[in-house]
Amino acid sequence: MKYHQIDRQLYIKNRAKFTAQMKPNSVAVFNSNDIYPVSADSTLPFAQHRDILYLSGVDQEESILLLFPDAPYEQQREILFLKETSEHIAVWEGEKLTKDRAFEVSGIKTVYWLTDFHKILNEMMTYCDTIYINTNEHYRAVVETETREARFVKWWKEKYPAHQVAKSNPILQRIRSIKESEELDLIQNACDITEKGFRRLLSFVKPNVMEYEIEAELIHEFVRNRSRGFAYTPIIASGKNANVLHYIENNQQCQAGDLILLDVAAEYANYSSDLSRTIPVSGHYSERQKAVYNAVLRVKNEATKMLVPGAFWKQYHAEVGKLMTSELLGLGLIDKADVQNENPEWPAYKKYFMHGTSHHMGLDTHDYGLLHEPIKANMVFTVEPGIYIPAEGFGIRLEDNVVVQESGEPFNLMRNIPIEIEEIESLMN
Repeated sequence: MKYHQIDRQLYIKNRAKFTAQMKPNSVAVFNSNDIYPVSADSTLPFAQHRDILYLSGVDQEESILLLFPDAPYEQQREILFLKETSEHIAVWEGEKLTKDRAFEVSGIKTVYWLTDFHKILNEMMTYCDTIYINTNEHYRAVVETETREARFVKWWKEKYPAHQVAKSNPILQRIRSIKESEELDLIQNACDITEKGFRRLLSFVKPNVMEYEIEAELIHEFVRNRSRGFAYTPIIASGKNANVLHYIENNQQCQAGDLILLDVAAEYANYSSDLSRTIPVSGHYSERQKAVYNAVLRVKNEATKMLVPGAFWKQYHAEVGKLMTSELLGLGLIDKADVQNENPEWPAYKKYFMHGTSHHMGLDTHDYGLLHEPIKANMVFTVEPGIYIPAEGFGIRLEDNVVVQESGEPFNLMRNIPIEIEEIESLMN
């Protein structure tokens, strides 16, 4: 890992929050992700399952966390299982967690090698009544590959059919969505690295530069600041490419007079940042581009103020739709007849702003959070309105990451990243 070690007190607190909501006499099991094959002997870079990471800090494959708060013996209440390391593994793959090092990282005293897992789980099953299984129930999830977690669930149900089953995910959705101060610091660090990358671009971008050259500048700046790289696949969309919401080819030449929509951000210690900015290839916005840009900026600023404790995600988006409708009327992109005759299921503004304004953010770019429950303090959201005009050959999206406060407006984690037209033009020239 490139990041500095995180204080294990974070994971001790996270486990305490989870176990406090478990049913009496129950066990919860969390598995690491697999290392996924490409072909031949090639694999994708390992990315840890965010749930075991959140609860233990263990950022290593072939790891299992078992929680049993009502276990009869104290040493059975928190157990880590790790792949046994050796001198051979150290030579070929690098350092892996020892039992002592695992305690330093996680605060868990009882650590076994993975070979002991089934024997110890069998003993735990004789004591407990319920097991918590960890399924992916995120509202955006589309899972086609059988995960290590899913294989465990299938095996466990066959092996122990007499036990009751409970779900870990609803607990995790709630506790992961509200960030501890240590987590906010990590997300701020990711945002600060993103700022360095964005500022680097402002003096680099010029007519005829390739989109992938911009991507290269960003990855250079991110990695040299201890990030593993992009928090998500980068979008560097010049000209008409900006009207493809998830344009990721990044292979076109940036033409004079065009805009570049950038949806690019760094991760740090597995925590995401999520930035969108739209900058002019030639260093200056046209009058029309300025008008649309400032309309998007006004919507972003007003939408941010609505992210307060007690608000609901669905109603929030409806109010943002009203703001956008007003701006599109002012730009002449829709008229009053369009609004009067609109389909309530797809309002008139959706022709030019078809995606949502905000999502939870944290260990996952689209992080955990139950959308039917009210917003709470210390949740982190993106705010990312956009206007996309294929007929005029450009699209504009602006996005910041904010922390909901107990009172007052949210705190902007990207407050230092240039966004006003005058500042961007000045820095580019």
